[in-house]
Amino acid sequence: MIGEPEFTIGIEEEYLLVDRVTGALVGDPPPELLAECERLLGKHVSPEFLRSQIEVGTGVCGSIGEARADLARLRAAIVAIASRHGMAPIAASTHPFADWDAQKPTARERYTTLERDLQGVARRLVICGMHVHIGLGDDELRVDLMNQIRYFLPHLLALSTSSPFWRGDDTGLHSYRVSVFDAMPRTGLPDRFESFGEYNRHVDILTGAGLIEDATKLWWDVRPSHRFPTLEMRITDICTLIDDGIAIAALYRCLLRMLWRLKRDNQRWRIYARMLINENRWRAQRYGIDQGLVDFGRREIVPYGELLGEMLALIAEDAARFGCTAEVDHAREILARGTSAHAQRRVYAEQLAAGATKAEALRAVVLWLIEATQRGL
Repeated sequence: MIGEPEFTIGIEEEYLLVDRVTGALVGDPPPELLAECERLLGKHVSPEFLRSQIEVGTGVCGSIGEARADLARLRAAIVAIASRHGMAPIAASTHPFADWDAQKPTARERYTTLERDLQGVARRLVICGMHVHIGLGDDELRVDLMNQIRYFLPHLLALSTSSPFWRGDDTGLHSYRVSVFDAMPRTGLPDRFESFGEYNRHVDILTGAGLIEDATKLWWDVRPSHRFPTLEMRITDICTLIDDGIAIAALYRCLLRMLWRLKRDNQRWRIYARMLINENRWRAQRYGIDQGLVDFGRREIVPYGELLGEMLALIAEDAARFGCTAEVDHAREILARGTSAHAQRRVYAEQLAAGATKAEALRAVVLWLIEATQRGL
């Protein structure tokens, strides 16, 4: 058995840029905005597929506290620069009332190619997420843990939901972003691979046939990063409140170490069929933390709070090892007060009850998102 991995952590967040007054999505921000961000943040900021989006990424961090500080610095910088242009970033996975067909793609080769290949499926991608990279230098370990961590991905998605609205309507889902993204090819849960070699052989078939250039075009819920020696978790919505996102990132890191400990002790988490895990994925997407997930061993739906308690008990040793017990315990606060999706719906309902029009209520949701995105920085 190899020695313990470093379990370094890096977090990427994608934001939507909105007008500070109207709340509308800014479809064509001035190029000066991105230029200012790049001058200040360098490689830690980048454009996204649509001009109305911007992405930040922390450095390689040794602790969750370091990751939080770096992420807060990046969020604050985007807030300050956008404000000078009459805009604000919102950390939400969909915009409450934007029309996707009014958005413009970023004029860069990668995104131009993406739009050409995927057409309307790509043009609908007015969505944002949070990606968490955990350093695992051994390729075989990365694939082994990818197989096992799939079980817990719906649990993480449920805690992160921030996309209940789409084009001015309440979708009835807590994470409509997942529905939009699932229209893309090569998304969703990855298959189970027996080894890194088997994974590579499958990638080689796709690249050899000219279907993709490289493994960056595998947009799975979790994947071995093509650029870094990490296992990248991609299933979650972006959390509006920074500490919610940090809690989920810490949970993911601790779950991976828990699975590594099992492997060290010649044990492993039971591998369930993708069709079963997909049922929990749908429940997390549809209900968030409200209706529970299936415990496949017990063959019954279990309240999310009970599952969260079990998960926190499983990783208690790992949270202590990483010094992030407080951060993972923050998940209980999310459970108690709800996610961003709950808060957005609450603001919307309160505005309607007070006599606001639908348009006014949706604008109030965006204004709440502006304020909450900046809270705690």
